[in-house]
Amino acid sequence: MIVDEGTNPFEVGCATELFGLPRPELGLAGPLYEVTLCAPDPEVRMNHGFFTLTDVPGLDAADDADTLVVPGRPDNVVPRGEAVLAAVRRAHARGARVVSFCTGSFALAEAGLLDGRRATTHWLWADSFRSLHPGVVLEPDVLFVDEGGILTAAGSSAALDLGLHLWRQDHGAEIANAVSRRLVFAAHRDGGQRQFVERPVPDVPDASLGPLLAWAQERLGEPLTVAELAARAAVSPATLHRRFRTQLGTTPLAWLTAERVTLARRLIERGENRLDVVAARCGLGTAANLRARLRRETGLSPSAYRRRFGPGTGEPITA
Repeated sequence: MIVDEGTNPFEVGCATELFGLPRPELGLAGPLYEVTLCAPDPEVRMNHGFFTLTDVPGLDAADDADTLVVPGRPDNVVPRGEAVLAAVRRAHARGARVVSFCTGSFALAEAGLLDGRRATTHWLWADSFRSLHPGVVLEPDVLFVDEGGILTAAGSSAALDLGLHLWRQDHGAEIANAVSRRLVFAAHRDGGQRQFVERPVPDVPDASLGPLLAWAQERLGEPLTVAELAARAAVSPATLHRRFRTQLGTTPLAWLTAERVTLARRLIERGENRLDVVAARCGLGTAANLRARLRRETGLSPSAYRRRFGPGTGEPITA
């Protein structure tokens, strides 16, 4: 992880919490990530001088990383130093995964990695980003964007969403869910979910979706429909759609499908080899539908997913 003059402590803390702490609750022999800080200078003053890091390794430490994390800073109109940009370019050129948190996307854009690509940043800085980097396809109203080897997260807590997305990519849904429980954070918010959701003060009794979501999660194997969810919530399907859009930034059907795919992934990771059983238990119906949904979500067939994330798998990854 690169830290530079004025880096925001929050994003550094997110990366440390996500990847730098031991995870004894996972029951594994050793850590799944190894984290190293690096900087252009051994002494780095953080944003607003909240604290100063000392004895930080040089940027050459990034040359061995499988993943390079670039947190943000608030003074985004000031160009990053060439040494930082060169380290980012070297990482990308040799095939490392490059990740930005919050306004760290400015550094990736300055390094030339985002030209012609989709990316996001904190909504507050969207206009500034567009003016400085018109060649980037900015998506300012999503939590994160995954462009394969380059991933960008929106502001603040979206760094946790993207971090958990990386856990799912690297180690599967079961382990990612365990990490999210440790963080006391939502296990899976899709990258396309909106950064900022309006929540006007209600003039009616509490319309939270929480009880409905919990009820549905216990019945994923049943043939639930949007109409049944609406009936359970005692509202019309149209009202249910509006509440899902307002509170979750998605539709009832999309949420239900995502939950079923997540359950299917966890069942496979726990060792269930019968695809028809997995499909039935998670509500996807048929093995063919399971294959299609899993490939769309992960890029892997069920057998490939089992080989990668099934019982007894998981190799350390340097970050």
